[in-house]
This record gives sequence, structure tokens and C-alpha cells, in this order.
Amino acid sequence: MSNLRNLTFEHLLTYIAVIETGSLTRAAERLGIGKTAVSKNIQRLEHELGASLIVRTTRRINVTEAGASFFEACSEIAQLAGEAMFAVSPAPDQLRGTLRVASSVEYSALVLAPVLARMRTMHPGLRIEMVSGDRPIDMIAEGVDVALRLGELADSSHRAVGIGKYSKWLVASHDFVAHHALAADIHAAGDAPFIGLSVLPHPSRCNLRHVNGESLQIDFVAEFIADTFYACRAAAAEGAGIALLPDFSVQADIAAGRLVRVYPEWSSAPLPIHALLPPGKHIAPKTRALIDMLKAGV
Repeated sequence: MSNLRNLTFEHLLTYIAVIETGSLTRAAERLGIGKTAVSKNIQRLEHELGASLIVRTTRRINVTEAGASFFEACSEIAQLAGEAMFAVSPAPDQLRGTLRVASSVEYSALVLAPVLARMRTMHPGLRIEMVSGDRPIDMIAEGVDVALRLGELADSSHRAVGIGKYSKWLVASHDFVAHHALAADIHAAGDAPFIGLSVLPHPSRCNLRHVNGESLQIDFVAEFIADTFYACRAAAAEGAGIALLPDFSVQADIAAGRLVRVYPEWSSAPLPIHALLPPGKHIAPKTRALIDMLKAGV
């Protein structure tokens, strides 16, 4: 049986840092201690626990099954300790520390960044780090507290909290609408110039739903293709064609008159937005605060 008296909170924090950074060297840099001290702390942990927690190779650190279970328990202990310290601090209503959030480029810029900026104003002791991009991320290895994901989720070991929904709208510029004779019936609109998103399997295919519940799949003519919603929106504003874009990405353009909805009774089915959290039972106050603000649309 392990002797807990020989272990300290520092040993647990060291192990957490090693797993989250994937490197003894990076863990040492995060903790501000030497690499030798990190290695000794891990060796002491494994000795007292009587189990191998990590397997070191020349390229990376692999976590054993026992190590993965121990990491989850350590993370919960560290989080509970942080919450306990937070509860007795002089200003319990102020969030502190670093909140690292990941999301797509468009959602980060148009929705997430303004919310995080307001959150930072409310809590001056909070440091914000945003990771924007569409690449898959390892939340634990990259130290991400919460990742926002649009659309249906693939199978994931992470916890997911629903924070809202969005739809996609057909939009175009006023000039495009004025100079193109769009079919009155969308069922005959397939020949209209379309701006497609190239990262989709079928860039010019739209699955739409009418307000009365009717469903429709329509294949437009993709005369302009781009790999981001930003580029598609800019092309639509310049009159390049019709684009199917998330409502949150075009609402300001529609309000300002740069874009107009075409076939406004049609849109995509509502799609979910989730906040993904690393494994564990507890949600840190800073993460919970962000989720609550996003849910409330603040």
C-alpha cells in the first residue's frame, strides 16, 4: 500500500503538468523547476504507488492505463483544491487564473472573442488564451479548458455541454439580387451562381428545410469556392453569388445592408453548439462562468 505521507501536492501537480504538456522539459518550464526535479517527483510517485504511470520514449511520453486513471483523479483533486482556495479568497466573486478556450476561426472572432472580452472586463484577474482553428486538438496535451464545437459531435471521450443552436441561411448581395433573375421557386434555383465551402464533402449541395417543415436537397452551380466562411461571406458581399452561411456570421452584414437573405423561408435545420470539457467530474468556476455567458447570449 502506498504511503501518502511521502507524497505532496507538488508531486500531483508535477504529474498533471507532465501529462498535459507531454514532456518533462515543458512541464519543468511550466512549473518553474528543473527537469531533474520533475523526473524525481514522477519517480517518487511511481515508487509510492507501486505502479508505472508513464512510459518514456525518445519522442514522447505515453500514459499507462493506471496513469490515465491517476491523472483524472489528480486533476479533480487539483481542481477541488483550487475551488477551496477560491472560496476563501478576499474577493470570491472574481475569477482568476488562465482560461484557455479553443474554437473555429469564425466562431472565435464573431461570437467567442466578444464574450471573452466582456468576461475579462468583469474579472480583471482572469487571463484569456484563445486557440482558433479547425484542426483536431488534444485538450489535455494542449491545456485547453473548454473547446466550442459547431454541428453534430463525433464520438468523444470528452464531456459535452449544449450551449445553443445555429442555422445556415442563403444570402447574397443586393447588387447580385438586382442583376440576377433568381427563380421564384427555390426548387428551380439550382442554376444560380453559388459560393461553396471547399472543406465540405459537397461544397455546392444544400440541405434545407422550409418553415412549414418540408425538406429539400438542392445542388447549386459552384462558380466560386473558398475554404473558410470568412472568404465565402466576403465573396457574397461582392456579388459573386449565393452562399449558405451560419446565421451568426451574417447577421451583422444583413443588418448593415451588405447582404440580404434569399429564399428566407428556407434554412438549414438547427445545428447544435457544444462546449467540450476534459474528463473529470467537476467544472472549474471560470469554465462554468463562460458556459453560462454563452448560454445566456451575453
